[in-house]
Amino acid sequence: MKNIDENYFKNDKMQNNKIEDLINDGEQLLWRGKPKKSAFILSSIFSMLPLALIWLIFDGGFIATLFIFGEELPVYAIIILSLFFIIHLTPVWIWLANVVSANRKHKNIEYAFTNERIIIRSGVIGIDIINIYYNDITSVSLKVSWIDKLLKVGDIYISSKSHSQVLYDITDPYFITNKLQKIVNDIKNDIEFPNELRPEVNRGFKTQYENDIINKK
Repeated sequence: MKNIDENYFKNDKMQNNKIEDLINDGEQLLWRGKPKKSAFILSSIFSMLPLALIWLIFDGGFIATLFIFGEELPVYAIIILSLFFIIHLTPVWIWLANVVSANRKHKNIEYAFTNERIIIRSGVIGIDIINIYYNDITSVSLKVSWIDKLLKVGDIYISSKSHSQVLYDITDPYFITNKLQKIVNDIKNDIEFPNELRPEVNRGFKTQYENDIINKK
């Protein structure tokens, strides 16, 4: 039986959960980045803004009416209505919370690609760490809205066998997505088809089709 190192779980690193603290011995850091701050903050502001405004205008009319005719209502009715609108304005409070916490979220969020996995660091109060191993990834796609295009960013969507994650507001998104797709493909090939098992010529790859077959009616 192999001896167990008594110091295996000894932690000599600082408890700040930075990307460099998460890299294992022998693991290679290929890329690290954060969302573009201006795009991330604007996204937090505009993501729920239409819904929050509609909700606020709708409830604002009832609240204004309550103030106008409030003197004619009993105290218990005013208290009940006030509590109702406090709860009913939940979408507005959620939007405000997202806007207020956007800067904190941006400070804590960071992405990294290594030769083994994708690391996503995020959180508002505590720090959450998500690892996505390349062999589990089923697809990598990119979405660039018209606002993203103006800000020169994009969102990279990563789907895996267990869950999906989004890398928000990445600068130079087309280049990063292309490189990530290549890493995923290379790592999967290395795992599924080790070099010793690869033929010098793979006749099933780059298959050619005759025009008369493609155009056959």
